Amino acid sequence: MSNIIAIVPSRLGSSRFPGKPMKKIHGMPMVGHCYHRASIAKGIDKAYVATCDKEIYDYILSIGGNAVMTSSSHNRAVTRSAEALENIEKMTGQVIDTVVMVQGDEPLIHPSVISETLPHFKDPSVEIVNIISHLLTKEEFESENNVKVVVNNNSDIIYYSREPIPSPWHGWEDLPRFQQTGIIAFRRDALIKFYNTPESSLEKIEFVDMNRVIETGGRVRAVLTHLKTLGVDIPEDLSTAEALLVGDEIMSKYL
Repeated sequence: MSNIIAIVPSRLGSSRFPGKPMKKIHGMPMVGHCYHRASIAKGIDKAYVATCDKEIYDYILSIGGNAVMTSSSHNRAVTRSAEALENIEKMTGQVIDTVVMVQGDEPLIHPSVISETLPHFKDPSVEIVNIISHLLTKEEFESENNVKVVVNNNSDIIYYSREPIPSPWHGWEDLPRFQQTGIIAFRRDALIKFYNTPESSLEKIEFVDMNRVIETGGRVRAVLTHLKTLGVDIPEDLSTAEALLVGDEIMSKYL
C-alpha cells in the first residue's frame, strides 16, 4: 500500500459534551493529542484534522499541523472523513490508497494501535478494519456511551449496539465483552462507497455509523487491542483521561 493518511474528524457541537475537542488535557486541547498520535503512527504518511469549526482548524494550523474544512451538515464521523478525503485529493492532486480514521475524542490511543490496522489489508477481501477493545466492568458493559460489538469466527463484526451484547440474561462475567473504538481504517473505495450509501435504519436506531456497512451487506474486520483506550464522551471522562496520561511515554514525544 502507498499514500496512507490518517484523518481525525472533530467538531465542537457534540450533544453530550459541547466543545470537547478544545478541552485541555495536560495543557493541550484534546484534538491536539489525537492529531499528534496519529501523525507519529508507523505507516501513516500524513495526518489531517477534518472539521467544520474554524477554531479547531486554526488551532491545528497553529501547531504546524494539517487541517481541512468540511461541511457542518455531517452527523457522522465517517461521512466527515469521506468528504475530507475528497477535499484532500483535490488539494494534493493525489489519489489516497488507505484512510485510517482516528476519532478526535480518543486521546489515549497508542500510535501502534493505529498502525495495527494496516497489515490486515494484505488480505484482499478486507476493506474496512475496526479496532476493538475489552469492556472490563459491568458498568462499562451497560453504559450506552460504549458501543458494543459481537464478532464471528472470521473476526468480522456481526453487529454494533449501545445495548449490552451478547445478552447478559445468563450473567455477564463470562461473556465476550468488546467495544468499538474510534479507530477505523478504510480502503479508499470503501470509504467513498460509505459516503454514497444512504443512512440505514439500524444506523439511525443505534446512532452508530458502522451499522450502515453491516446492514447493507458489507464486512468489517475486528482487530483486538489489549492496550487501554478511552473515548471521551462526557465531562467526567476528561479527568479520567488526564489521570491515565500521567507519565505517558507517547505524550512526552510531542508535549
